Amino acid sequence: MIAAQAALETRMLLRNGEQLLLTVIIPTLLLVLFSAVDVVDTGADEAVDFIAPGILALAVMSTAFTGQAIATGFERRYGVLKRLASSPLPRWGLMTAKTVSVLVTEVLQVLLVTVIAFALGWSPQGSPLAVLVLLVVGTAAFSGLGLLMAGTLKAEATLAAANLVFLLLLVGGGVIVPLDRFPDAAQGVLGLLPITALSDGLRDVLQHGAGMPWGDVAVLAGWGVAGLAAAGRFFRWE
Repeated sequence: MIAAQAALETRMLLRNGEQLLLTVIIPTLLLVLFSAVDVVDTGADEAVDFIAPGILALAVMSTAFTGQAIATGFERRYGVLKRLASSPLPRWGLMTAKTVSVLVTEVLQVLLVTVIAFALGWSPQGSPLAVLVLLVVGTAAFSGLGLLMAGTLKAEATLAAANLVFLLLLVGGGVIVPLDRFPDAAQGVLGLLPITALSDGLRDVLQHGAGMPWGDVAVLAGWGVAGLAAAGRFFRWE
């Protein structure tokens, strides 16, 4: 049942035009634009070496947080979650299926971003295991926050808030603009955001060849535990 529901969730996500805009088109356009055009001084020899890890982080956020929050919020509004909760599929099974759908979509995103980045001259370094850990822990962090938002706010408020957060974190989360370009007072706060921890961690590994960035993993794990616990406590199915 979980596999069937996960397959359905994945097909629905990939057929949704707004979801594709968030998960595929926007990250791809940003990757190509900021890698090919010298708009932001990234301090790297090749702009794509700085931009590509940030776009990978953005892809995780767009799927696990923004896309999942919006889709789940409207499913809750129209009674879809209520009906699914009364089906033979248990509620934990439904959440597992949604998580699997997010992971499948992210795999496709990572492959697409990687292929395009290689075509633009990207030369990644570091440990694939460290990258995998960062992506998994980042997914948990953003998924918990997305489900918390979708399960507590009205669908329209979720739509507006999720898109607003997406734009704010895109600008201030170290995805495209280096964190050291911001005032010193703001850097400390921005450094604790999940998107900043994920983009900086991926950049340390893929651009600088560092080992496991435990500090960034700890920040993401903290957000993940807090978000998933709050979502489990406050999520309303109708």
